[in-house]
Amino acid sequence: MTPPESLFHAARAHLDAGDFTAAAALLRAALALDPDAAAVHANLAFALAAAGDTAAAETHYRRAIALAPHEPQTYLNLGAMLTAQHRAEDALAVYDVAPASPALLSNRGMALACLGREAEAEACYREALALDPAYRKAAFNLAYVLLRQGRWDEGWLRLEARDWLVALQDHLRLPRWDGGPLAGRRILVGVEAGHGDMIQFCRYCDRLKALGAARVGVLCHPGLAALFGSLRGADEIIPLDRDVDRAGWDVWVAPLSLPLHFRTAVDTVPAALPYLAPDPERVARLAPLLAAAPGELKVGLVWKGNPRFENDAARSLPGCATLAPLLGVPGVRWFSLQKGEGEVTEGVTDLAPAIDDFADTAALMAGLDLVITVDTACAHLAGALGKPCWVLLPAWLPDWRWLADRADTPWYPHVMRLFRQRRDGAWDEVMNDVAAALAAR
Repeated sequence: MTPPESLFHAARAHLDAGDFTAAAALLRAALALDPDAAAVHANLAFALAAAGDTAAAETHYRRAIALAPHEPQTYLNLGAMLTAQHRAEDALAVYDVAPASPALLSNRGMALACLGREAEAEACYREALALDPAYRKAAFNLAYVLLRQGRWDEGWLRLEARDWLVALQDHLRLPRWDGGPLAGRRILVGVEAGHGDMIQFCRYCDRLKALGAARVGVLCHPGLAALFGSLRGADEIIPLDRDVDRAGWDVWVAPLSLPLHFRTAVDTVPAALPYLAPDPERVARLAPLLAAAPGELKVGLVWKGNPRFENDAARSLPGCATLAPLLGVPGVRWFSLQKGEGEVTEGVTDLAPAIDDFADTAALMAGLDLVITVDTACAHLAGALGKPCWVLLPAWLPDWRWLADRADTPWYPHVMRLFRQRRDGAWDEVMNDVAAALAAR
């Protein structure tokens, strides 16, 4: 094995271990010995991108493509990186000259969807599936487009292509409910995705009871366990940090599969609100934190979501200061429900020290008149509580559950209003819209 090859293989071991800095150092050393090694350029680009140096990564990706133009993975990696940087047009230019494959078509469809060219995106996904009907990523991406457009019959079916349920199935070792008869059976609603997904889709628990389920349980994130004690239709709440007694359940179901089994359409969403309730003792204990002058409107704020969410940079505000246009509206007392951010603008009461879990957040929301939030779990919590809520949505990949071009949502009717960006990153326009609506209110 030559010295460059030895360095390359050592770097690959660091890449596999997630040590991108060490991998990049070894790959640079390999390039010093062999500057035209396409695989070294491609792997160095991957390491640099993972470490956040996307400009250098792009240079090495393009060099790798020039040296090995028939290597499809390099095009895929470069295109995906550009799309993540909101450079979807540049990503399309990369895909246009790449070797055709189902993966390429799926990635190309994603770039088109980011640009709002959903008909073209759908065509790409369907072409990918025609080439490989088992290609889950294309089916999942197609689900996004269909659900956002309200084409839910096929959309829920395509959503079954998501692959993150395998670990839970292995953990539970129970049959997965296929939508068949439930009379007398005990069903466990499994945990999946984020807190907001669980809050949104556990509304189906009472529908499961209506089908004759003898017992309905919910496996959930620990931070939701106390809140879900009030969940309509649920008999038992099991936090993830507690063992599941498998003998106590006959079948399990994934929350995001429930709309499929109940054949949910846009006009048949089970939306009897509220289906969650705050704990009265917590409400009484936390009420003194919500002091306001007589007649003042008490409004809660959330401006950031979980940074691990793939589209968080688009859905979250740059900071609390972005909300400044709202703070000038007279007659409003502001309260921050934001956890983990640590930056609260003057004039906003920080409630974070009082919040340990979502039951605390629910109790605080009970004393507010309105919640204004980005697209995060607090939006679903406010909706499930029946609390008036205004949700700020990005132009870049707005989530499918909010449908398209609507200011309301069938998931939380009469209590939720949607404010949408008209241009990627243009939160100032949204703030002006919200300020005007607040002043009118």
